[in-house]
Amino acid sequence: MRALIPTGRTGHLVDIGEVESPQTAPDEALVRITHFSLNRPDFLYLSNPGTSYRPGIDAVGVVERAATAGGPTPGSRVALHLPAGGAAAQYAAVPARRLVPVPDTVSCELAAALPLAGLVARRLLARAGALDGRTILATGMSGGVGQFVVQLAAAEGARITAVAATSEPWHHLPDLGAAVTHDIETLADGSFDIVLDSVAGPLGSTAARKLAPGGLFLWFGQASSRPLTLDFFTLFEGGQGLTLHHFVYLAADDHQDADDLAALLELAAQGRLRAEIGHRAHWSHTAALLEEMAHGRLRGKAVLTVD
Repeated sequence: MRALIPTGRTGHLVDIGEVESPQTAPDEALVRITHFSLNRPDFLYLSNPGTSYRPGIDAVGVVERAATAGGPTPGSRVALHLPAGGAAAQYAAVPARRLVPVPDTVSCELAAALPLAGLVARRLLARAGALDGRTILATGMSGGVGQFVVQLAAAEGARITAVAATSEPWHHLPDLGAAVTHDIETLADGSFDIVLDSVAGPLGSTAARKLAPGGLFLWFGQASSRPLTLDFFTLFEGGQGLTLHHFVYLAADDHQDADDLAALLELAAQGRLRAEIGHRAHWSHTAALLEEMAHGRLRGKAVLTVD
């Protein structure tokens, strides 16, 4: 069968090539993949020299052969989340417990865009606690995760402000429920209950100063490739404290991934969650879109079709 395989070439990280067809275990279904979305981990793993990583963390497909242990039946349209990748292929062997039926009113594109980004957003905000009436400052919201963070936070009654450079694809964020600022220094110090930071570097470090006394700083990425540098003498001036937490999205088990993804798909079916899909393309365009991702030019999510 055909699948995306790493090339090891900078600037053109993947090609469509021939690989062995998957063999299913009793608890696995054979799924014919129709759509998959790109995530930043795909780019990061493929950029490692000598990698054998095959992309495809999030996908949608049709069950060709059900698992003997149960699960969705043949012909079912399903969404799947595979943290180890490999779904960017014509077929994938997937544990039945990781397959989530896609509601009839949810498009394949939306279902493929949801899993990783939606799971991160849902669990990040759950870690933040009750949100009604609280103020949130967020960095790195112009990509796939940010759009779901904004929608879910606004739906729970939070007032969220996103920091975005004018060169970033930020124009969809106000429609989703966020205020947008291009200069974090215009925001008053100590004016936010929660900071969500996925950029780190100088921007994330400055964001920490915007926390109100006793605020919560949730760090979940380092897109700038530069570390946080926090001046605790300044942050604790006057005796106030803060909580600093490194957030990791990974679930305790496959069942939690499936349950959370089912909840996200239900919100989408109700019209309460949508995806900003900035790029729809045939999977032969994957390498070019990964380059766009590397330079921060992808708006929302990129969803590709498998023929």
